[in-house]
Amino acid sequence: MAAGSDNIFPPLSRNVRSASRAVIIQDGKLLAIKMKRPREKEIFYILPGGGQRHGETLVTSLMRECREEIGVEPIVESMAYVREYIGRNHSFSNKHRHFHQLEVVFFCRLPEGVEIDLSTNGDRNQVGIEWIPMSELPKANFYPRKIIEFIREGGLHIDPLYLGDIN
Repeated sequence: MAAGSDNIFPPLSRNVRSASRAVIIQDGKLLAIKMKRPREKEIFYILPGGGQRHGETLVTSLMRECREEIGVEPIVESMAYVREYIGRNHSFSNKHRHFHQLEVVFFCRLPEGVEIDLSTNGDRNQVGIEWIPMSELPKANFYPRKIIEFIREGGLHIDPLYLGDIN
């Protein structure tokens, strides 16, 4: 098509990023990545995991991301939920206005006898790893906040599996 002509399908300037994350609960505690915003003092927590690379399955990307962030490849058990994050719709819209991520989150467990080195800092802005007691999660600055509603009996019980656009 010639330069300057109208294109029925304009090129996409933004893409949807796919990611996978792990819910690891052990002894009534959730394993979380401790993060710090680059120019701010705010500490917040997220689930281990991250972006999927071209050619990786979601499980393969989860294993790689967990190896980088927590130093361990977890045992993947089943899908926990699917979450979308459309940045312009949430509290970080000034920084995330063009960010759209689809996350598939899996229930996982650690291999028998494996301990997490809590000093691992494998990701940009990661300042540590913490085991957060499930009873303390509502007080933690944890994202996505929505899953706190699904904590029951020391675990995470999610229904439905698709949570939509949540922060």
